[in-house]
Amino acid sequence: MIHSTIIHLPETGSTNNYAVELLTKERPPEGCVVVTSHQTRGKGTDTNSWESEINKNLTFSIILYPAFAADQQFILNKAISLGIYDFLKTELPQSPVSIKWPNDIYIGDKKVCGILIQNSIIGYQFDYVVAGIGLNVNQEIFISDAPNPVSLKMITKKDYNLEDVLEKLLNSIFEKYSLVQQNKGRLIENEYYQAMYRLMEWHRYLVNKVEVTARITGTSPYGQLLLQTQTHQELTCDLKDVKFVI
Repeated sequence: MIHSTIIHLPETGSTNNYAVELLTKERPPEGCVVVTSHQTRGKGTDTNSWESEINKNLTFSIILYPAFAADQQFILNKAISLGIYDFLKTELPQSPVSIKWPNDIYIGDKKVCGILIQNSIIGYQFDYVVAGIGLNVNQEIFISDAPNPVSLKMITKKDYNLEDVLEKLLNSIFEKYSLVQQNKGRLIENEYYQAMYRLMEWHRYLVNKVEVTARITGTSPYGQLLLQTQTHQELTCDLKDVKFVI
């Protein structure tokens, strides 16, 4: 199991940016975590931002040095997602936790956690990976235009100690990451499939801006979303191609 070195910042623009900048100066130990009480310019997928009230949530980044080929990048995404999923299933055993492709964790139809993975690749291997994670913990009021946020406290009505949550969450993430490092990717693949949001359920999607009714059947080896329409058309979608209608 990886033992974390934790860098705590009272405030920073983005923990991912801080970690990437740190990597230009030194080689922190694998599992080094950059965490902040106040992230002022948190980033999500593409141009999205991440809202987080001061001292209410977990916003942090993990530095990793994967020992497998860079074309297996999405298995890393799956492992980190599953680590968070397992933690939340333990904390919220009665709640419908799932992984919304490609990088969100949902409770029902509401988003509790987002993941942003950045990497540097040399040749066919990873130089490093920075996994940024934002988990809504104690925040109860969200003022941004994010359509469907939720927090642990909103569900359980209790306050959480952020340090305790971080320790448990990191242990769960590192447990899944170690399986990938041990070439147990098939186990990760199977668990991710079973945890997918809307798996094999009929719902509406925008695919290349055209609305279709389809069901998720899994992911491709390269991490693309696989959809099957009601007319039995098989669709392979990149992130830019598809939007969930929620």
